[in-house]
Amino acid sequence: MLIVTAWRRHPALVGARCPLQTFSTLYGAIEMKNLKPLLVALAFAASAPFAIGAHAQAVDHSKMDGMKMDGMAASLSEGEVRKIDKEAKKITLKHGDIKNLDMPGMTMVFQVKDAALLDKVKVGEKVRFTADKADGVIVVTSIEAAK
Repeated sequence: MLIVTAWRRHPALVGARCPLQTFSTLYGAIEMKNLKPLLVALAFAASAPFAIGAHAQAVDHSKMDGMKMDGMAASLSEGEVRKIDKEAKKITLKHGDIKNLDMPGMTMVFQVKDAALLDKVKVGEKVRFTADKADGVIVVTSIEAAK
């Protein structure tokens, strides 16, 4: 209530009946045709950060398979060999999280980059390996027995 009654006591506002009259008395009358462009500009400026954020979230990152990320080396993942198929160049691994592929732990069949990798491990053995996506398929690129 103090603010409402305080504006009436200002010497420049004696006789003003409402706060809107107070504003026009202190700053001069603002015509609507001058105020409209200002309000439109303020609306655009206020909404710009939201539009930019929405665009960044809408980008489809799944089409970035062919990009080379030199700074992002594939990290070693841990697993256990369940099956080896040398003829098909495939290995079945029960593995933990594969962080560079954002894949949770599971048991699955992988292709191997080089058939010689399959000679390094045996069924039932704990291993450390790296896997990458190549041509839409997840491929084991290196594997070694865990120590």
